[in-house]
Amino acid sequence: MSKALGLIGFWCFIIGLVLAVVCGIIAPKNEIVIIILVIFGIIIGFLNVTAKEIMLFLLATVALIVAGNAFAPLTMLGVGAILGNMLGYVATLMAPAAIIAAIKALWAVGKPGD
Repeated sequence: MSKALGLIGFWCFIIGLVLAVVCGIIAPKNEIVIIILVIFGIIIGFLNVTAKEIMLFLLATVALIVAGNAFAPLTMLGVGAILGNMLGYVATLMAPAAIIAAIKALWAVGKPGD
C-alpha cells in the first residue's frame, strides 16, 4: 500500500512540474492552475517527503522561492517573464509540501526523545 501511495505522490510531482512549466508559458496567473498545484503540493508533502529527506527538501524549496525573480531582468522576447511565471508555479507547487515538511520536522524535534 505504501508503494502505491509513493507512486501517487511521485506522479503528482511529475504532473505538477509539467503543468507548472507549460502553464507558465500559456496560462500565467491562472487561478485554476494555482488550485491544482496547491492540491498536488499537499499530496506531495504528505506522501513523498520522508524524515530523512526533510532538511534537503526544505533547503531546495527555500532556494527555489528565493531565486523566483532572478530572471526578471531578461526582457528580450519576454523570456524573464515566462521563466518567472514558470518558477512562480513551481513555487506554488512546492510551498504546501514545504509547509507540511516543516511541520513534520517541528513535530520530530518537539516530541519526547526515545
